[in-house]
Amino acid sequence: MSKRNFILLIIILIIITISIFGFLYFQKGTTLPADDGTDTNFFSEFNPFGSNKPTATTPTTPVDVSGYQPTNVDTQQLQLMKVSSMGIAGFVIFTKERLKDVVIPEQTIPTSEEVGTPTSSKKSVGAKKPTPPATEFMPALRYVEKTTGNIYQTFIDKIEERKFTTTLIPKVYDAYFGNRGGSVVMRYLKGNERTIETFLGTMPKELLGGDSGGNTEIKGSFLPDNIKDISISPDGSKMFYLFNSGDNMIGTILNFSTNKKVQIFDSPFTEWISQWPNSGTTGTIALSTKPSANVPGYMYKMSETGKNLTKILGDINGLTTQTSPNGKLVLYSDNNLFLNVYDTNTMNSSILGIRTLPEKCVWGKLGDSIYCAVPKSIEAGDYPDTWYQGEVSFSDQFWKIDIKTGNATILIDPLAVEKGEEVDGTKLTLDSGENYLFFVNKKDNFLWKLNLK
Repeated sequence: MSKRNFILLIIILIIITISIFGFLYFQKGTTLPADDGTDTNFFSEFNPFGSNKPTATTPTTPVDVSGYQPTNVDTQQLQLMKVSSMGIAGFVIFTKERLKDVVIPEQTIPTSEEVGTPTSSKKSVGAKKPTPPATEFMPALRYVEKTTGNIYQTFIDKIEERKFTTTLIPKVYDAYFGNRGGSVVMRYLKGNERTIETFLGTMPKELLGGDSGGNTEIKGSFLPDNIKDISISPDGSKMFYLFNSGDNMIGTILNFSTNKKVQIFDSPFTEWISQWPNSGTTGTIALSTKPSANVPGYMYKMSETGKNLTKILGDINGLTTQTSPNGKLVLYSDNNLFLNVYDTNTMNSSILGIRTLPEKCVWGKLGDSIYCAVPKSIEAGDYPDTWYQGEVSFSDQFWKIDIKTGNATILIDPLAVEKGEEVDGTKLTLDSGENYLFFVNKKDNFLWKLNLK
């Protein structure tokens, strides 16, 4: 073999060798990853920007989280919530109709076997009448803003504050509702800052699915000047009010539906506070003298007709009272704020071992228990005067006390709740089922709700 041919042979062998290595190289670059997911191609071993290599992960089975509850939910915070966004003069629980939430069922596509020819070839004679929307009657709240006299409302289970009326009555001192929330009574000072004016109004018509039916004005009339005290009957159909006439105090019952007034009380003593614990044929109205720390107080009761004025308690300094729904028991305290229960049948008193005012309590519907806002500490002072006058403010816990056994349970401490506030509870009110306790914080007059169940 000539030298020239030998050189050509060597060159051909080199070319073949390079071709083989090149083929093997490109085959390796497209190799699929192994089962453990760790194989990479050639360039990835030297690529300085190869940090985005996928990380191997172990597949997990999906978990149903539809019933998930965060472990750090504060149950007390869910139990207690502020209802109003402003200071209020008074509130009422009433029943309001609303559209019912309807669950629309999922539509399924029929199978070929389910699709068939109509069983009847008869044509429809008339159009089917539309089905009216389903409604439900639910407990709701209605309350008066102190600054403007505007009325707001919300359902209890879904707190969504909505303005119901726009009639402007500035600086309302206190407000009462009757006639199942359909009537409102507001007391405020006239421009001379001396005369107490009382307005009795009728609510505008309700609109299903909304609030008022376009008319947001309250229409009504004025009651006598300088009404000193007001009580609403338990069924909300009537009100009892006290006002000065000459040198005497006159007590009158007004029927909200008929606007009929009947005088049932006349006394030369002019400092009275009333309460209407029960109504009907055996209904009674309780009258107590205005309390003061250094003045003996007295309590009486009389029938709704004004007859049989009977003394119940007396000669107790700083006496304040709260009568049970059946009228048989009287919750009362003295100038030391010791809470007692007086049985009108046995004429015996029992101390409950709690210091608070009856005005900071409400009776359970059966009259066998009470719910109270109980101060955590009480400074020395002339009670109840200093509390009435705003010289002293309390930080309360909410208690439930069983009258028969004397057992007391702390329901909640508002200050212990996350983002809690100090509460000086007043105007405690229960709904008919005792599912909720409502109260007003005397510090700022905001309305609150406490879930009991």
